Amino acid sequence: ELLARLVMAEAGSEPYLGQVAVGAVVMNRVESPLFPNTIAGVIYEPYAFESVSNGLIWSQPPSNSARLAAVNAISGWDPTGGALFFFNPAKTSNPYIWSRMIITQIGNHIFAR
Repeated sequence: ELLARLVMAEAGSEPYLGQVAVGAVVMNRVESPLFPNTIAGVIYEPYAFESVSNGLIWSQPPSNSARLAAVNAISGWDPTGGALFFFNPAKTSNPYIWSRMIITQIGNHIFAR
């Protein structure tokens, strides 16, 4: 449920593949020693996701596609190729995020390591 809410808040208007990709970033972080080792730990890490910081994650229930995307990400589908970050290039000028190695773009999000 928590991952589905994050997918909805961060990528609800993205294509389905982009929704799975956002969920996969969370799962990749869970597996990485650089991040907390639980879904909740990753999602609630301070300043990790704008939708958590601004409360958007709680503003609407997840759609069916967001729920299915979360299930697919938890099951191991990773269309990002191991990304640990994602961002919308039209909405950020943060030098740190732009310094990350870009892997791919899906919908409006860039996925990076």
